[in-house]
Amino acid sequence: MTLPGAMTPAWIVYAWAPVLWQAARAPQLHLVHLGTSVLTFGDANEPCSGQTLWGDDSEACAAGVAWDWIELRQGVVAMSDPLGMVTNLRLTDAHGAVLSQTQIAVHLHPLVHALPWQSEVKRALCKPS
Repeated sequence: MTLPGAMTPAWIVYAWAPVLWQAARAPQLHLVHLGTSVLTFGDANEPCSGQTLWGDDSEACAAGVAWDWIELRQGVVAMSDPLGMVTNLRLTDAHGAVLSQTQIAVHLHPLVHALPWQSEVKRALCKPS
């Protein structure tokens, strides 16, 4: 899965084909950084914010996960809404039933937490606009 251009919006993941994946296998996804954008370069009144996109581009799976981030203070970034991830994954339980968006977020959160996404956001913040 190759995204054209560096400024591809993270929310494009909504347009990707849905990927059915067992929730118990979520830790087996190998997400790589596909892009981070800075939407606002903060000032004294508003913090920096943006979006980041990660995906598993293996032959067997074209899954993506994106979320908004915000710079809390110089060098400290966090997810804007930990339950607000956007994904084309349709996680299923052991019986094949598709989980709700909230349940999916609960399964993806540990995976996202283990990614070096803060480093990628900080790298994007250092790039000249």
